[in-house]
Parts: sequence; C-alpha cells; structure tokens
Amino acid sequence: MLTNKLYGCSIRLPFLHIRHRTNIARDNKNRKLSNENKTIHDRHLANITVTSFHSQTAIEQLALKPSTRLSPLTMMYIGKTQDNGHLLRSAQYLHKDLPIRFAHRINDFQNLPFVVACNPLLLELHERFIKTFHTLHSFPQINTLEQEKIYTQLLQNTFNSSNDTLSLLAEGFREAKRHIKQEMLVRSFLDRALTSRLAIKMLIEHHIELRKDKPNYIGAICMSFSPKELIESSTRYVQKLCRSTYGMTPNVKIDGHVDSSFPYIITPLSYIVPEMLKNAFRATIEHHKNSNNDLPNVNVTIAVNDDELLLRIRDHGEGMSKSILEKMFNYHFSSNNTLNDSSMISDTDFDDYSYDQFIIRNHNRISGYGFGVPTSRAYCEYLNGSLVYETNLGIGTDVYIRLGLLTSEKRIVRL
Repeated sequence: MLTNKLYGCSIRLPFLHIRHRTNIARDNKNRKLSNENKTIHDRHLANITVTSFHSQTAIEQLALKPSTRLSPLTMMYIGKTQDNGHLLRSAQYLHKDLPIRFAHRINDFQNLPFVVACNPLLLELHERFIKTFHTLHSFPQINTLEQEKIYTQLLQNTFNSSNDTLSLLAEGFREAKRHIKQEMLVRSFLDRALTSRLAIKMLIEHHIELRKDKPNYIGAICMSFSPKELIESSTRYVQKLCRSTYGMTPNVKIDGHVDSSFPYIITPLSYIVPEMLKNAFRATIEHHKNSNNDLPNVNVTIAVNDDELLLRIRDHGEGMSKSILEKMFNYHFSSNNTLNDSSMISDTDFDDYSYDQFIIRNHNRISGYGFGVPTSRAYCEYLNGSLVYETNLGIGTDVYIRLGLLTSEKRIVRL
C-alpha cells in the first residue's frame, strides 16, 4: 500500500498489478487482475500471489533496520579461498543485506507526495522494487555452493533488469516536477535512490566477478587502477560523441601523477569522468566554434596522496554566471535547453565506450535533463569525497573531483 505521510493524511493507493515484461502482460495490461488468483510466475515466487504484495509487513520491518555498509578494504582482505568459501560468505552477506536496502528504497517511495508517487514511471519503479524485494527476501538460506550458484544467477537477473532505473527516475520526476513545491525533497530522494543503486550495483558486480579468474582483480576491485587509462578511454568516448554532434572535438591534455595506480572500484568514476568531460567539451566547442583558431585543450590533472584521488578538469569555455552556478547541483537543471542535444546524454552504465554501444543505448538517453552533475556530486559524497566547481566568466571552469581511496585510514569508503 502507498501512504502519503507528508500531508498528514492516510490516503492509500493499492498496487493494482505488478507489471511483467512479457508479451502476455503487454497484451493484457488493461485487463483487471484477479486479486485472489493471479500468480506471479517467478522461479522463487511460485506460491506468492499479487495480493501478497498488499501485505508489506516484511518491508516495513526491514526498512527500520540499518544496512551494513561494507568497506572495500574488507572486501580486498577477504580475497579468494581455494575452497570457494569466499563465495559462500559473500552470498550470505548479500542475502541478508540487499532486502534491507530495497526496503529502504520502497519506504522512500511510500513517503513521496501522493500526486508524485502516482506518476506511472515512478509507480513502475516502486512496483519493480517491491517485486525485487520479495524475490530476494524469499530466497532460502544459503548454506551450500550449489545454493550460492542459483542465488548468483538471481543476482545477475536483478543486475540486468535495473539498467533503465536512472532514465525512469529522470523522466518520472520531470513529468511530476510541476507538482513538487520542495526542491530539497527531490534532491534528498534522488540522492538516496541513486547512491543506493550505485552501491547495490557495485556489491552485486563484485560478487559476480568473484567467480571469475581475472588478472589484477579481486571481484570488482581493480588492484592497480590507473586514473590516466580511465581518462583516456572516457576521452575517446566523449570525442566520438562530440564529432557526431558538432563535427569537431577538443583534445585532452593529461598531467600530474600520470603513472599513479592503486586499488579502486572503477564503476563510479566511469560515470563521473565522462559526465564532467562532456560538459567541458561542450563549453569549449560552443565558446570557440566560430573562431579561426584551433580549439583549446581540455586539461585534466591527476593528484594522488595517501587518502584521496583528486582530478581537476579545466576547460577554456565561457565560464558560468553566478545564477547558473547556484543551480548546477539541482536535478533537472541544465544549461542546455535542447532535449535532443546528444552532448548531454547520460547513462549510469559506461561498461563499453564503443560508439556502437552508444548508438544501441541511445533510446535510454537523458538529454538535457540535468542529471549528470547532481548524480556525480551524490556519487562523490557517498564515496567520502566531493565535487566542486570553480568558474571565471569569460575564461573557463575548473571541476574538482575528490574521492577517498579504498586504503585510506582517514577517508574511509563504505558501500
């Protein structure tokens, strides 16, 4: 049941059905479902009917419990064992903790203003989270490696089904924006939703990768991560994007601690760095595209110490006015007013920087919805860091990305 707690009343919205991504469900989506007989055909929910989702006692109970935020340093120390006991321990941790994390997200949906929560896209996400919660929560205790193998397949399915979460959140809140009076309500909800998704993604990815014998990796942790290599691959991606949009692209000059390497989980930076580069590239091109001179470089400086990684991305664009800078971290704010401008395309899963993959995923784009900067800020802060803009109107902008190192004793990172 969906309760509007913010307005001091107990309006309740029953979930009429759980949407299925099958042809049968699409053909019958307008048909009223039988509350007594409709069964969800899921391998681990064979005996759970849709009416079971009206009773959310388990969700309410787990939503009151804190999740156990795991330190990547602990994940590294556990490593791998010859008897695969590490897989069993990892699965047992996720089996206990993931339902709590999903219960928190469901509780957040239930506390949205009623008119916002009724948005079809947000309602779809809410229902999906409920289905995922019951799927994970109903899985039996994991005591054997055979059970762990089945559970890992379930995690893989969960991982694959969440690729459009960001696009649904962005579009859903964009449609509901006119009903929202409190900007901080949106920011707080989205910060929690997006950082929670990032953490769940990294934890599941880590467990899945533990099954693979990949050199230089422990699960999803790259033991000798090179910031320079990530910047170079991100640059190639954004340059192809710019050429397709503007027919031109600036070059990137990398300096600082270019030979540095250290243990890190690449996932968050593979979102943040391309997003910041896209903004720097667009500012550079739009300010200099009518000039007879070559486009100035975008400069990226790498600085690493015992506790943090710092990346400074400097462009020589026009800079930003104070009024724009004050809105940079607001969700749905964009200095680009053209929704179809592909230079603003965002995707939380930069698993492949190839142009072909960009074209394939183009239908999931968030063009000009203003999610890149606030999402990157939320990721940085979740990982015990920060995202700071310094700009000089008429000269350009510097972006400072700070992230705590996994081995730091002062900037401890927990997922």
